[in-house]
Amino acid sequence: MAETSTRWWLTQDCTETVIAASPERIYALVADLPRMGEWSPECQRVEWSDGSADPVVGATFLGHNVGGPANLMKWSRQGRVLTAEPGREFAFVTEEGGRDSTEWHFRFDRIEGGTRVVESYLVRWIPLWARIVDVPTNRARELRDSMDHTLDRLKTAAERAIAPEVTS
Repeated sequence: MAETSTRWWLTQDCTETVIAASPERIYALVADLPRMGEWSPECQRVEWSDGSADPVVGATFLGHNVGGPANLMKWSRQGRVLTAEPGREFAFVTEEGGRDSTEWHFRFDRIEGGTRVVESYLVRWIPLWARIVDVPTNRARELRDSMDHTLDRLKTAAERAIAPEVTS
């Protein structure tokens, strides 16, 4: 697990929540990358690329994002699935300038009453211009807030999906 960053520039960070659903159920939601826009406030949509259609190691995708002040920044990134272990971990890396840039990990730990879900990122490399922009925009805080939001939405979706029906 990444340690929580206290820096204003991107290095690594993580957040977690407990969801009253099985690790397999939550994994299935996260690994369905075209649905990522339902959970993440930054990711708007994801599409598989280069013939990929399933969340397996090596599968590639294109993610379309918005962020920054008033969501005025828009960008797309190629990505590749790094880890696809149903019910345990799902991870991918995005590219910047043709290089592996940021790794994103979702880990699922079965606990009493549900699953502890940990979302984390680790910045491998970003260009100097992005490092310069990180400080005044406090990108690290923005990503922490985004991860919290993502896990909240994921929790709502996973728990709603398994809630028993109420009959009157």
